[in-house]
Amino acid sequence: MPLETRSPPTPIDDIIENFSLLDEWDDRYRYVIELGRKLAPFPDDQRTDANKVQGCVSQVWLATTVGHRDGRPLLSFAGDSDAHIVRGLVAILIALLSGRSAQEIAGEDPLALFERLGLGEHLTPQRSNGFRSMVSRMRADATAALAEAVS
Repeated sequence: MPLETRSPPTPIDDIIENFSLLDEWDDRYRYVIELGRKLAPFPDDQRTDANKVQGCVSQVWLATTVGHRDGRPLLSFAGDSDAHIVRGLVAILIALLSGRSAQEIAGEDPLALFERLGLGEHLTPQRSNGFRSMVSRMRADATAALAEAVS
């Protein structure tokens, strides 16, 4: 089974707009959880140590598929977590970064979006650190794809 989601993730612009429409943080939490529920099931055979994100209190897996378009590496991500909110954070990152070139991913600042959405001030420090660990992993995969393309 391919690692890409069966249905496209919620576009990042829609996520940003929906966050702006929700005034209460309880509603925003519910929305993050709903985003996580919309992720395609993560294949059991991908729940490996290699795909496990280190630095997260919750269990988080990210699998990266590298393709090429116009000679440039293009990354697609799939992910999952055993925690509902964290699974929603995975969904936000996938919406932001999946399907983009490694160069774009390396230049993107997901932490700025995290702050823009107000997640930094409303999540526990452990979840915020986990989000940073996921971002680091995705950037590392993009950097590796760029290095491989050059060699």
